[in-house]
Amino acid sequence: MTLSGEFLAFISLALVAVIGGVLLLNLSKVIHMVIALVFTFVSIAGIYVMLSAEFVAAVQILIYSGAITIIMLFGIMLTRHDDTSETEGSKWRKFALFLGVLGFAGAFYLGIYNLDLVSMPNTLHENNTFQIGEALYSKFIIPFEVTSVLLLVALIGSIILAKKDDEKEADKE
Repeated sequence: MTLSGEFLAFISLALVAVIGGVLLLNLSKVIHMVIALVFTFVSIAGIYVMLSAEFVAAVQILIYSGAITIIMLFGIMLTRHDDTSETEGSKWRKFALFLGVLGFAGAFYLGIYNLDLVSMPNTLHENNTFQIGEALYSKFIIPFEVTSVLLLVALIGSIILAKKDDEKEADKE
């Protein structure tokens, strides 16, 4: 295997994505977690660019790195996040979790290692924006609209839950 620029770019972007995900799980401040998540989203957009899916990369940047991050920041501001009580897990639980992660990584590696993909000619890089639009608005219009309604309901529900917490806090005082 030769070390091409494309391979090094992929490894760099993949490492940033994985490190961002690990930091997201291990950081203690919520704002730092959101920043780690943004790094993960941007590196995934870079991988999309390498796959000649420029439209999907632009949507990844606009929707995930922009809009979803802003919604998460609003959620942080609307809810109580200053609770510092943490339950310390036992050493056996941590060890079992480590074994579970190790087993999953091993199964994932074996699944990829034994995977035999047949190379087929494709035209994904030609008019990919048109192909995405055609598939989205012809075959997948119902799931697209259901997803938008689901996201709206989740946003309204989170606002209602945040207001109920504020009312409980006002009643206590």
